[in-house]
Amino acid sequence: MGVTAAAVVTDETVGRLWGEALQDGLARCGVRASTYAVQPGERAKTLAQLEQVVGFLESAAIDRRGVVIALGGGSVGDLAGFAAAVWLRGVRCVQVPTSLLAMVDSSIGGKTGVNSARTKNAIGAFWQPSLVVSDLAVLETLPEGDYRAAFGEIVKYAVAMDPELARRLESDGDGLLRRSEEALEPVVARCVELKAQVVAADEREGGFRAILNYGHTVGHAVESASGYAALHGRAVAFGMDAARRR
Repeated sequence: MGVTAAAVVTDETVGRLWGEALQDGLARCGVRASTYAVQPGERAKTLAQLEQVVGFLESAAIDRRGVVIALGGGSVGDLAGFAAAVWLRGVRCVQVPTSLLAMVDSSIGGKTGVNSARTKNAIGAFWQPSLVVSDLAVLETLPEGDYRAAFGEIVKYAVAMDPELARRLESDGDGLLRRSEEALEPVVARCVELKAQVVAADEREGGFRAILNYGHTVGHAVESASGYAALHGRAVAFGMDAARRR
């Protein structure tokens, strides 16, 4: 089924860096596209902001042959994916993660949503993306703190699911910290593979998928207590350490 129109949801920072390149690419493919930018980070994941994004989809004339493109990190992916899930009872969504954390985790698996006043991701839907496009080149603009924090989730996969990945993280640590694509590509690919396997076996978290929540109980509490100022990957790392100490 062809695409009638694309609605690009991004944040103000990512939009300035990569929005024009995406718009140009869509134009060369003959796809009419509109862009809406939200504020960066978890502050965008509210019901009020969801209403604004849905209004954007309406004004952009996104019909059942249209597509929502989430260009950004995990917060944009969660918000845009949820908007795609509820607009016209579900339109296609393409995830284009621009952070390492989103590439290895949130863009995969179909969990979408916004935060309630007290609970992270309490309001949402399972809505699988039609496509996930991860380009390691966009990581060149990712702040160092955000880049390093993502390894909290990457280490989670290694500890909970794959000793070989753990060995790779140790042996290729220097290259990974330098953002070497040669070191990064197999790590990102393996994390995606591991998560996809879990989601395929338990899409709606009826049992096995709970393994992906390792470190998240305490981690989400840390994020909430910080007013969502704490980086997710660092909060998960803290949560894994707390789980180890139980």
